[in-house]
Amino acid sequence: MPFNSKPETSTAVLFAGGKSSRMGRDKSLLPFGGYDTLCEYQFQRLQKLFGKVFISVKEQKFGFDAPLILDRYPESSPLIGLLSVFETILGDACFILSVDAPFVDEAVIAKLYEESKDQAYDAIIAQSPRGKQPLCGIYKRSIIPYAKAFIAEDNHKLNALLQAANSHFVMFEDEALFENLNHPHEYEAALKTVQGQK
Repeated sequence: MPFNSKPETSTAVLFAGGKSSRMGRDKSLLPFGGYDTLCEYQFQRLQKLFGKVFISVKEQKFGFDAPLILDRYPESSPLIGLLSVFETILGDACFILSVDAPFVDEAVIAKLYEESKDQAYDAIIAQSPRGKQPLCGIYKRSIIPYAKAFIAEDNHKLNALLQAANSHFVMFEDEALFENLNHPHEYEAALKTVQGQK
């Protein structure tokens, strides 16, 4: 899929409902890259690439206009978010990205879509030297029966879901692309990296 064409049918969802326990404050609301919040920074980046961009959260907490997908279940997990996404959007596939992964770039997304041409896959997920990146990938609606079965068993692990489904993992050698801002020192380092890119 050529991403400079911004197809109107393409959909991306930012996952921003995490507890941010290791950061000590809501990471999605931290200033980043010239924007008031990391979430707005990520939202604006994805808007340049996708026809529709949503934010998956448990409640409205942002000071900018963006379409939200609220969790439809009381539990809190990315798996609950995934199920809520497909109960909200109309398309058969969407790109999902964690809000705290600001260095996933257009080249990563384009490669994932290139690898998604086999319609048999339920998910096309990035993998880095440190392991799988379940919150950076393309999910298909066909994964929903697996998701419901896992939730029924109170198993909310995305990696386990991906192992059960027909998943395709796409290897990327540059670990820095998937740096997650989990701790304050990682956030501070990312701020310097972004500032150096300007």
